[in-house]
Amino acid sequence: MSLEHPEPLIDASSAAVIEQVVDPGDKDQSLARWAFLIGAGVFATTLSQPGVISLPFQNLLKTDLHVSREAMASFFAISTFAWNLKPIAGIFTDSVPLFGSRRKNYLVFSAVLAAALYFAVGVVPRTYLSILVTMVLANCMLVVGSTVVGGLAVEIGQRDKATGRTNSARYFVMNACTLIGGPLGGFLAARAFGVTAFAGGLIALSVVPFALWLIKEPRIAAAQLSGTAPNARAQGWANAKSKFREQFNNILKSKTLWIASGLLFLVYISPGFSTPLYYYQIDTLKLSSQFIGNLAVLSGGFGILGAMIYAYLCRKLDLRTLLYISIVISTIGTVCYLFYTSGRNAMFIESENGFLATIAELALMDLAARATPKGSEGLGFALMMSVRNGGQSLSDIFGSWLIDQHHVSFFKLVWLNAGTTALVLAVIPFLPAILTETSDA
Repeated sequence: MSLEHPEPLIDASSAAVIEQVVDPGDKDQSLARWAFLIGAGVFATTLSQPGVISLPFQNLLKTDLHVSREAMASFFAISTFAWNLKPIAGIFTDSVPLFGSRRKNYLVFSAVLAAALYFAVGVVPRTYLSILVTMVLANCMLVVGSTVVGGLAVEIGQRDKATGRTNSARYFVMNACTLIGGPLGGFLAARAFGVTAFAGGLIALSVVPFALWLIKEPRIAAAQLSGTAPNARAQGWANAKSKFREQFNNILKSKTLWIASGLLFLVYISPGFSTPLYYYQIDTLKLSSQFIGNLAVLSGGFGILGAMIYAYLCRKLDLRTLLYISIVISTIGTVCYLFYTSGRNAMFIESENGFLATIAELALMDLAARATPKGSEGLGFALMMSVRNGGQSLSDIFGSWLIDQHHVSFFKLVWLNAGTTALVLAVIPFLPAILTETSDA
């Protein structure tokens, strides 16, 4: 495919970006190019998240600032709250051009600003509030880039009836980030916090050259707002407003999207133990930051294997069957944390959890991609990711609150999480057949 091939002079808002840019006669090459870009985008917006390279932040909060479990859980929940607002980014990136671009400029500018804010967190006053505010702003920029990449991935998956495999590819890269993020976090936690700020900025910037190289948008997108023709600017914004309203209508009328969102919320709202697990690892098991980071290597490595297995299973089994399997194995994986009593056991449990949790979550993301209305890929998928991220944040705060305020033990929290997850099995039969009765093409 030649990306320099001239585009027809049509209204750019009337067709999806994928169809405008990709030459249908060269699908294999176009898929390879988009996969390369999506992989770079997932890498940049995942590995730079504080939740992925969390150890230096946790070490700073616990060791230097001496915060409680609840305060630490709140830091990560608030700093990452922007991920719950992905629909706002989705509707703008789907509908409103940024300097004549609906994809490239959003991705480039968000990456540059995220990097600048990461660099800034290394020099702001070393207080809970200043670090929190800076990371809130950095996450806002990462959300914009992630929304663009997610919208492209969903659009490609729906176009080729391959939502399971495109999500498997995304999770392959995401687990690779976990594989890298664990030891990287352990390495950074043992050094001055400024090193973390510099590394995070470089990671966020890494997608920029790929975006500049691979995204070639139609000239008409820029011409709409250039003002070179009479009333061109006014017409461009009128088209954007019309598209904006269309996006809202598509979402509000999509029953499948709201049903899928409800299921995701039920799964992720279970009382969580992410932050309590960290305190348990440090205070009870006396594990070092480097060892905890290395555990993430095992989880990420087996998560990559899980993504590969799901890419095979999604072509053999219908999605309803995969959802049943995902909830069952998710419950089993959680119960295994009852045996988290030593460093050796931790290695085994983190490995199996990385494998099982990836398969379980991929089934849920497959459902989310299928339920996204066509033409609203960025907004629809972002909405469901917000449900996922919001549920996870509230879950962690709730679990930490139960331990801090009501002195619930770590192992009772594990039982609560497993039990509430298993209850979701009762909801799966009510999912629409149009979403769940088929496998990947």
